[in-house]
Amino acid sequence: MASSTSSSPQVKYDVFLSFRGEDTREGFTSHLNASLCRRKIITFMDDKLRRGDEISQSLLNTIEGSKISIIIFSKGYASSRWCLEELVKIIDCKKMHVQIVIPVFYYVDPSDARKQTGSFRDAFAEHEVRYKERKEMLQRLRNALTEAANLSVFDSNSIR
Repeated sequence: MASSTSSSPQVKYDVFLSFRGEDTREGFTSHLNASLCRRKIITFMDDKLRRGDEISQSLLNTIEGSKISIIIFSKGYASSRWCLEELVKIIDCKKMHVQIVIPVFYYVDPSDARKQTGSFRDAFAEHEVRYKERKEMLQRLRNALTEAANLSVFDSNSIR
C-alpha cells in the first residue's frame, strides 16, 4: 500500500485564520486567536507577513499545513485580493485534503457573500477590472466565495 504522506501536507497548525486585517485584526480576530491559543490550539495569524503584489508560496503552504481554516468574512473581506486568493487555496484544501473549513460572518449577511451582493458586489466590480485578462481566475474567486458561504456558518448577527 502506498504511503499517504506524499499526497498530504505536513500539518504544522491546528487552525489557519483568514481575515481582512483592517476590519477585524484588532478586535474579533485577535480575541479569537487569543482564545484558541489559551486552549493550546496552534493557530496561524498572518500578522507578521509583509504584503506584496502576490500571495506568497509560504502562505499557501501554511494553509495546506493546517487542519482547520476559519474564514472571517467581514465587510471588506472580498475587497482584498489576498483574502480571496487565500480563500481559493482554502477551498482547494477542503477538496483535496479534507481540511475543515469554518466560515464566520462578522457583521455581514451570509447571503451577500453567497450571492455577491452588497459590499461583496462592490468588491467584485473592482476585481472585474483587475482580472479583465484573467477571467478564469475571477471565476475561481467567485466560486470559492460561493462555496464557502454555502457551508454551515457562524453569523455574528445571530450568534454571540
